Amino acid sequence: MARRIDIDPVTRIEGHARVLVDLDDQDKVSFAGLVVNELRGFERILVGMQADRMPLVTARICGVCPSAHHLVAVKAIENGCQIVIPEAARLQRQLLYMGHFIHSHAASLFALTGPELFFGLGADPAKMNISGLVAAQPDFARKALRLRSLGQKINEAVGGRGIHPVTAVIGGMASDLSEEQRGELARLADEALALVLELTSAVRDLLFQRMEESELLGKGMTQTTAYLGTAADGQIDFYDGELRLVAPDGRLLRSFSCGDYDTLLIERATSWSYMKPVFVAWQGKEGVFRVGPLARLNVVDGLDTERAQAELESFRQRFGHPCHLTYAQLYARLIELIHACEKAVRLAAEPELTGPARQAVRLSSGRCVGHIEAPRGTLFHDYVIDERGIVRKANLLVATQQNFAAINRSIQQAVEGTWQGEVDAKVLNAIEFAIRTYDPCLSCATHAVGQMPMVVELSRSGQPVGRCSREV
Repeated sequence: MARRIDIDPVTRIEGHARVLVDLDDQDKVSFAGLVVNELRGFERILVGMQADRMPLVTARICGVCPSAHHLVAVKAIENGCQIVIPEAARLQRQLLYMGHFIHSHAASLFALTGPELFFGLGADPAKMNISGLVAAQPDFARKALRLRSLGQKINEAVGGRGIHPVTAVIGGMASDLSEEQRGELARLADEALALVLELTSAVRDLLFQRMEESELLGKGMTQTTAYLGTAADGQIDFYDGELRLVAPDGRLLRSFSCGDYDTLLIERATSWSYMKPVFVAWQGKEGVFRVGPLARLNVVDGLDTERAQAELESFRQRFGHPCHLTYAQLYARLIELIHACEKAVRLAAEPELTGPARQAVRLSSGRCVGHIEAPRGTLFHDYVIDERGIVRKANLLVATQQNFAAINRSIQQAVEGTWQGEVDAKVLNAIEFAIRTYDPCLSCATHAVGQMPMVVELSRSGQPVGRCSREV
């Protein structure tokens, strides 16, 4: 008796999507997919625009990771035109980006997956939201939300806006920072570091507790994949560095620059989703790989900040290296959050931060490629500009595309680990949480309080045989 699980819509993720799961006559999953229904066409929209507008326009692709698009766009143009920016500009951009990471990782870890961590996957749906977390753990929630706010304040102080920053320009930054501004940034960074260190122990304990309670989280959602991330001198670097592709057994397959990404990463169109999955081409085959917090920790030698490095050592002692447990992405996100706070403190103390941050530039025609580690994974911008500085071609390769195949496999594992012959809250919760571990970027503007509203329909030979729904 073939059946189908149809979850439509999936909310509290970036954009509009649904989940389809087909079961065969033996109740085995024959297909699982996150179906993205919207087609925004940003790559086509950019064609014909002036190249120097890319940092402003692409920042508006979404409201959850605008700083990543803002910075990678300006980096791409500078790479293509061989522009070297002043040291003060590089430091400003990195500090802006640490603020973005603090904001994004705190929002994901505490607001989106926090209720599951505190209450467990099988808790009362009425309290499975940020409001329930505030009611049950007011002091913890206050600190967590304050941490997110501090990251946004750092992002705004350097970027000009908390959302859709405007200060990164080709050749540097729009203005220099004063000593007074540097002092305020240092205060914000110090407070953020103090808060994350207060929260770390509680979050770590909750992560381990949920993993021990659930075989699905502790073992069932494991994928032996390749990993892609960025390192500078072997250390993690969100802003710049060499790209590393690591095999499932931890071997370094290749180090390469962003200009060579299209020789390894292959986009494939599907007939059932507007989002194109990306596969890695290696030795004549195409394989699944992952990007993001877990991938980054799997490809680097270490972290160049003390407390985050200590946490990484504990992580590797518990999970091994490389780690293939999907649920461990939450712990990896916590480690990166600590690292971002430590880096923000270090950057705010740099004497050169207040130096001259802009220089005159001249654009040249040709291909312009840049990459950056967005909170959700590696992000590429690839432009071709003509002699008048007009964009003639654009390709944006985002993290969720690269994780797409792995997300679909995690959905399948979630169903296989919870299916008892019928669609119930346990199945829905498992699917939802499996998706959220990747923090997919499809539409942060549609976050909802509570659980995802879901409609799950079972069908046999195209005819509906059952329906289960859940409202927000």
